[in-house]
Amino acid sequence: MNKPAVAIVGRPNVGKSTLFNRIIGRRTAIVQEDPGVTRDRKTLSADWSGREFLVVDTGGWIAPNAASGESRELVRQVTAQTERAITEADVLVCVVDVTVGVTDEDEAVARILRRSGKPVLLAANKVDGRNREIDAWGFVALGLGDPFPVSANHGRGTGELLDAVIAAMPVLVDVDESADDIFSVAIAGRPNVGKSTLFNRIIGDERAVVDDAPGTTRDSLDTIIATEDGPLKFIDTAGMRRQVRVEEPTEYYSTLRALEAVDKADAALLVIDASEGVTHQDQRLAERLDLSGTAVVVVLNKWDLVTDPEQRAQVLIDVADRLSFLGYAPVLKVSARTGKNFSSLLPALRDAKDAYHRRIPTAELNRLLQDAQAHHPPPAVRRHHPRILYATQGAIDPPTFTVFASHDLPDTYVRYLERRIREGFKLGPTPMKLRVRRRNS
Repeated sequence: MNKPAVAIVGRPNVGKSTLFNRIIGRRTAIVQEDPGVTRDRKTLSADWSGREFLVVDTGGWIAPNAASGESRELVRQVTAQTERAITEADVLVCVVDVTVGVTDEDEAVARILRRSGKPVLLAANKVDGRNREIDAWGFVALGLGDPFPVSANHGRGTGELLDAVIAAMPVLVDVDESADDIFSVAIAGRPNVGKSTLFNRIIGDERAVVDDAPGTTRDSLDTIIATEDGPLKFIDTAGMRRQVRVEEPTEYYSTLRALEAVDKADAALLVIDASEGVTHQDQRLAERLDLSGTAVVVVLNKWDLVTDPEQRAQVLIDVADRLSFLGYAPVLKVSARTGKNFSSLLPALRDAKDAYHRRIPTAELNRLLQDAQAHHPPPAVRRHHPRILYATQGAIDPPTFTVFASHDLPDTYVRYLERRIREGFKLGPTPMKLRVRRRNS
């Protein structure tokens, strides 16, 4: 991290995510009136007055003994994420709600912030008009200095707050980063298959909140880790349900964010609960991954829970049958909880990365296709005997080929050519595109 970090903290439902969106200049954190929508930390870059910095959105801090409605364990993890953000940040922005006034939870958060030794700015939110400004001064009692009356929803007063944030930041040496060029891997799957546990196992850090309740992850998280083959960016996405089961607005937007993350990623880990086998929902998600053009690695998680040999065999048969269109994708049998067989994951991603960026010399490509045509000539189509004239690779990410032929080629023959190219050049766990053009088209 070469940029100063600003953590937005406070009790639940005071407008932290709204302020986060206001600062970064776009609506990326999910905002809803229900408390507890934000659960994981979300970090994005922002700039103000020519100064770049990181903004960290956190879940609401809740005293463990005050947990209600959700499991105490989940509340503990969300609160732990907030406390960790406080520890790692350079500047803290404490958000309070002037329409409610000072609460016991505000005082508890203030005590933690005072002990942190970090610069703390008090944002008295929901000051939507001058008549509310007087209410902001009641928060002086928190001992965090004079409040900044703001309206995160309308932008009122946020400029003055950001001026103070910039003034409180430490000066750090800038380091050139090219995160957009880093190979990105989305961890996708239906709810409660162990995606966040796998994410935590990969990055070696409990950054994502893990809980047994489906739908715990609401926003997509990403973390860049260093490997022997260079940096990789992992994206933990919310569980994707069937459209007919997405009822709450929060879950609807979570699904959209997850699909957006998958579409932008270079590769995807399709996580399937091995103890349940391949479901129809897994199959639909796999189809979406295949269409997105990302490299895919199938991860059969919770393999340690499948102890019966016949059940294990059936799971593998179902994968081969129901996910046959992902025949190029390797299938890994792991346990994210225990780390069993986890060492096979990074090598599989290395192969996917290499194949995804692979460019094949035109001469070698044409020699392989001519050899394929000699061993198995194209069948006649409407009394025409098509011939392959030449081929070229037009793009990478994923490898994309164009074959020029004298006449149209049957779909079965195109699939034969795809298989020969994949096997001949060891393209491994990446999709490929093969287009056929007639010479006179």
